Amino acid sequence: MENQSQLLLISNSTVYGRGYLDHAEGEIRDLLRSNGKVAFVPYALEDRGAYASRAEQRLRAMGFTATSLHDVANEARAIASAEAIFVGGGNTFRLLKSLYDHNLLEPIRRAVRAGVPYIGSSAGAIVAGPSLKTTKDMPVVQPPSFDALGLVPFQISPHYLDPDPNSSHMGETQEERIMQFLEENEAPVVGLREGSMLRVENGVTTLKGPHTARIFRWNQKPIETSPDSDLHDLLDCIQVRPAGAVV
Repeated sequence: MENQSQLLLISNSTVYGRGYLDHAEGEIRDLLRSNGKVAFVPYALEDRGAYASRAEQRLRAMGFTATSLHDVANEARAIASAEAIFVGGGNTFRLLKSLYDHNLLEPIRRAVRAGVPYIGSSAGAIVAGPSLKTTKDMPVVQPPSFDALGLVPFQISPHYLDPDPNSSHMGETQEERIMQFLEENEAPVVGLREGSMLRVENGVTTLKGPHTARIFRWNQKPIETSPDSDLHDLLDCIQVRPAGAVV
């Protein structure tokens, strides 16, 4: 079956000085269009009820109806009948473990590849990629595997921060951590700054929002990409290093 995936992968759900999902509302409305029945995945946070209430209220204000998976008896059936899926942010380890515990990975993959729109914010954006290996979260729980949904062939590093030349902090920068990832892995990584998001549709990956994004690939210098750029050629491949290659 042809992959009909439509995704909106958001770096963060709230931008400083604005309300929940305000900065992403236009892209959410455009992605969902008349698909008003949203299945919300609240499992990245411990207080699922409060999280679901917040998401449901915000989506209702946009004209959509959301049902949280923690409130339904059959989650796989809820995913199969949904017109859109929204996976909220929080702790990526908790989120991925819950997706395994509730047997939701394959139902979500199947729905998205059949054309059901997918919205992922922060942790929800990370798990759309091959693995959770580019998260900055603490491993508060242990999922059975680091393998995630694999809806896109690249990794996302959300809340991307550039090195501060005036900082006295001596720990690794986010860029250095991504470079460490690429010492062991081949998938490209998008350093997605807050306020930015990726729109994936019809085989095209487009950077949305006011900021540039930083693209990291093995054995290459990072590339800055402009808003509204098509990133497909940079991201739709995995570079396999020759045996014995070093960074």
